[in-house]
Amino acid sequence: MHALKRHLTPLALAAAVLVAATAATTPALAVGADRAGAAPQGVSPAAATGLNTAALDAATALRPGDRAAGQLARVGTADQVWRGSSADAFTGRPISPDAHFHVGSISKAFEAVVVLDLAAERKLDLDRTVQHYLPGLLPDSYQPITVRQLLNHTSGLPAMQAGIANPTAEQLISERHDYFTLDEVIRSSLHPADGSTPPLHFAPGTEQEYSSLGYRVAARIIEQVTGNSFGHEVTTRILRPLGLHHTSVPEGDTWMPRPALHGYVVDSTGRPVDVSDQANDATAVISTAPDLDRFISALFSGDLLAPQQLDELFDLPRDSAGRPLPYANGSDCETGPAKGTACYGAGLKSFPLPDGTVLWGKTGHDLGYASGVFATRDLHLRTVYAVATTTDQDGSPAVVNRLIAALLTPPRAAR
Repeated sequence: MHALKRHLTPLALAAAVLVAATAATTPALAVGADRAGAAPQGVSPAAATGLNTAALDAATALRPGDRAAGQLARVGTADQVWRGSSADAFTGRPISPDAHFHVGSISKAFEAVVVLDLAAERKLDLDRTVQHYLPGLLPDSYQPITVRQLLNHTSGLPAMQAGIANPTAEQLISERHDYFTLDEVIRSSLHPADGSTPPLHFAPGTEQEYSSLGYRVAARIIEQVTGNSFGHEVTTRILRPLGLHHTSVPEGDTWMPRPALHGYVVDSTGRPVDVSDQANDATAVISTAPDLDRFISALFSGDLLAPQQLDELFDLPRDSAGRPLPYANGSDCETGPAKGTACYGAGLKSFPLPDGTVLWGKTGHDLGYASGVFATRDLHLRTVYAVATTTDQDGSPAVVNRLIAALLTPPRAAR
């Protein structure tokens, strides 16, 4: 079994403001701003004076060095929505700002909602252990790990499929239709072919470290306590009630709905191969910018979770003295005033902008794709982006920095 095609490390949003701009290689296809609904109470600093649509149009254009085949974005405030996209760099065709794309680890936000909803229904207990719900799944040497620790990334579980060599571009292309069950992903991660048992990275509940494996285990618990597939629970609890008709859990179906943001992998000869039609594992999700905007708006408005469960999304794990737990290896929580400490709640990450605005949301990576959805808690500012990448890469897409800069630039500055 080769390594999963999805990136297993989180994308960290970059907080740097754009310093210099180079000429665009592909013009942005500006769709412009539409009126939206009434403003919720509370106003965030960013976008308080309206959106700089000209700066947003320019931000979405492809530029030299972007390493992207195309991109789209959507930004909403209390009374305005802007949508924009580039053309496809390889085909020259315009990309719809409402195109479908693989969301990668944004699916963790959907999963957290399902788990928290089950907790509200008393079908599971966040403080009960994995060992209780799935006896025998974890190695006997592991300390007890609670469901809450899976959700807030304090489980200490090892990296998903650690030790499996990164696949070549040719392997990624030829194996893009392979599908993995949750049991296959978990088993290959906890019981490698060499017979070893990967140790916990730290004692559960003592540190925070982003864990894709933890969310595969949580998805397996969903299936265990409901008797239904992960996809069924996401569909019945979130997609249908919200009318998210362009979001799906493919569960092995490789077809990408159209219109699509086409992702690519460039092979060893330099030829771009369209990998939009692909499989992944049981937690993979396909969506659109309007649907993700609707999802995060409904979520923060309390339409999906009761207040107690909703608070879990924004509750950073703390020690017995009330201090945020330290963040383990890496730089994923290195922004904001509390650098090096926990920045994830249950399924969501906090991200402070330079002007003091705090966004909450999730990023994602799939083969050929990088994406993100973020909003302020008062929903005064919401943003979704998706990039068709041309290399299997980590890091924040270049368009993210430009979107941040555009959001922090008032419209009058463009005059």
